[in-house]
Order: sequence, then structure tokens, then C-alpha cells
Amino acid sequence: MNLLIKGVTIADPNSPFHLQVCNVRLQHGQIKAIDSSLPSLKDETVMEARGAFMSPGFFDLNCEAGDPGFETREDLQTLVETANAGGFTGLAVLPQTSPVVQSKSGVNYLLNKVRDLSAAVYPIGALSDGLEGKELAELYDMRQAGAVAFSDGDHPVKDDGFMSRAMQYAQGLDSLVMVYPENSAMAGKAQVNESKTSVLLGMKGIPALAEEMQISRDLFLMAYHDCALHFSTISTAGSVALIKKAKKEGLKVTCDVAAHHLVFTEELLLDFDSQYKVKPPLRDKNDVKALLNGLKEGTIDAVVSQHRPHEVEFKNVEFEIAKFGISALQTVLPLLLKAGLNPAQIAEKLAIRPRQLVKLAVPVINAGELADLVVYHPEKEWEFNGNTNCSKSVNSPLFGKVLKGKVLFTSYHQHFHQYE
Repeated sequence: MNLLIKGVTIADPNSPFHLQVCNVRLQHGQIKAIDSSLPSLKDETVMEARGAFMSPGFFDLNCEAGDPGFETREDLQTLVETANAGGFTGLAVLPQTSPVVQSKSGVNYLLNKVRDLSAAVYPIGALSDGLEGKELAELYDMRQAGAVAFSDGDHPVKDDGFMSRAMQYAQGLDSLVMVYPENSAMAGKAQVNESKTSVLLGMKGIPALAEEMQISRDLFLMAYHDCALHFSTISTAGSVALIKKAKKEGLKVTCDVAAHHLVFTEELLLDFDSQYKVKPPLRDKNDVKALLNGLKEGTIDAVVSQHRPHEVEFKNVEFEIAKFGISALQTVLPLLLKAGLNPAQIAEKLAIRPRQLVKLAVPVINAGELADLVVYHPEKEWEFNGNTNCSKSVNSPLFGKVLKGKVLFTSYHQHFHQYE
């Protein structure tokens, strides 16, 4: 493909053209030239992109693939198509499949299936056998096979001794350990945030304390072992404060936040809409404000989709029996724009920092580099519906709504997609 993208603003802090309006020439999966006045050639297609931004392709640290075992929710092909439509050219997929990705063969299975797809897909290996938090999985073998991190996904690690041993072992492999911070004994079987809203709903709530106690435990273990740890999808003001303090004290702690936790609040649950049912639960306005501040000041390192596709029969039911999660990859960008992030912040938190956390090369918008990029228009509107949805699943509170912020084009080396 020969393409000239005209009048696009580069949003890449690592690029010498950062925040400049340029013409960008792509040829055979490579950025051939960047200049403010590149003329078009006879054999190339011209894409007018005035008002649009180009950044490195987005990278997601927290998404769920249905393959193996749950292909009716999402298979790897539809996962990547959905990711591309959301501006993502790289994904790290959680091990919570059936069977669990907890061995060399599981990692190899995924890598073989995604070899020719239009995004880079990396397996995250299970931290424990069966995600049960009792015995270490085959961390060394999975690391050698290509796992970029270890996690038990949505299963919090309950056992203090196991968490301590896992930290020590992963440290020797120089691998990122990602944990979902929840004290299960405190959270119990509750499904919403503990607050005045939970009282109005007549439901038991998950206190912020459940998340913050677990983070505190792991910070103590980190300090004891002098090792690194990543907290996935933090959601409370108290968590932001704990991690900010730990970073100032020199602990090797990192964290991320799901895009929907930067916009949605618990009041949206007053109609018992199960599409807003997520875990950690939606919190209050003060938590959202603290998360946004933490993101902008650098306490929170990255934004994730927390993509959890489900068949319709698991969401269109009574709130208490509905599954947790949103089919979210395609709507991360509109949510970040609604939250007030600018293009430079989006590039940093959605493309650059996520790759750095798992020690992957970060694409750069510059001549001579491979074309791993996204072009999006922050003001263009589109409707998220059956025609535009690329996922097998429709479990999103944004389904049927008009969203602002549209992906126009993605390129992952020789693969490219243009969206009207």
C-alpha cells in the first residue's frame, strides 16, 4: 500500500515531529517520509486528515480473548478486528481461558494462532495453576516461550505466603507481575460500590477498603523483597494515594486504570442496568476525580480497556446474576476524550507507557520506522451499533449511542485498516 496522509497532527512525545501538522507517506508497511509539504505521487492514495491526530498504535495491557474455550464470546480474529477499530495495534491477553494459559504449550498455542493477524498479540501467563493462588504456574517455561507478564487475571491472590513467593520467583525472571487488588474476605459476594447508592439499591457494597487493604499488603511485600509489582484496574482515591506515596518512597510499583472508571460513576446503576456492572465496581465522583488527577500527574502509568466480552444471555438478565464486564476495546478512545485527556496524554498512557511496562519496543512516528500507528479525529462522531461493532459481543452501555472520537486508520506494518 502506498498512502499519503495529508494535514495530520503528530501526537507522539518521542517523535521529532510531535504536535506538528505534517504529511506522512506510508509505503509497504513503513513510514517513508514526513514533511509539512510532501506532494502526492502518481501511484499513491491520498487521505485527507486535517484536524486528525497520528500517534503510535495503542497497546492494551488488560483484555480477554475467548480462545481457547470461549470462542462464542470472542475469538482471536474478532478480538484483533475489534482492537484495530479502537485504534489498538498491540494487545496483551489475560490467561483466564479454558484451559488456562499456564504452560509453555498454552503460550505457543496463542502465538501460533496470532502470527498473521493485524495486531501484535502477546500472552500473559498465569501466575498460579488454575488461577487458584496456591501453586506457582510454569513461569520460567512460559517466559522462555514468549509470555510478557504473569497474572491471575480477575482472580485476586488471597494467600499472603503465595504472593510473597510469586514476587521472589518472578523477580528472578525479570518479569512483570500484574495483580487485581481485592481483599476477597472484605468484598464478599457484593457487586456494587459500598456507598449511599448501594443503600438506595438495597444491595451489599464492596468497600473501597477491600481494594486498599490488598494494595497495602502487596506494598509491604514489595518493600520486603525489593521487587516490582503492577496493580491492574485500580478504582479508588485511597488507592491512588497509597501508590503515590509508595512511588515517592522508591518502591517499584506501577498501576493502570480502566477507561470506564475515568468517566462512569455509580449513579448509573440506579436503574439496575447490568451493562454498567463491572469489577472493580463503578465508584463515586471523588474517586473519578482522584483517578484522573493520578493519571495526569503520573501516579497511574497506563489506561486499559478491561475488555470482557460476554454472550447476551449472561448480561441481559437480573443485575445480581449478570456477569461482570464490558466489551470495551472499541470505545476506549471516546471515553478518554470525554474524560478530558489531550492527544499527547493519550499517546503516553495508551501507546507508550503500556509497552514500556512489559519491556516491548515502542513505535515512533518518524521516517524510516515501521508503520505501527493510529490516526483518529477527536471531533468526529459515530454510532456504536450493530453495523460498526466488530466484536462478537454487544455487552456495552455505549451500544446504540453516538460517540465523539473516531478512529480513521490503523497500520500495523503491512496490515492496515481505513474506517469511513
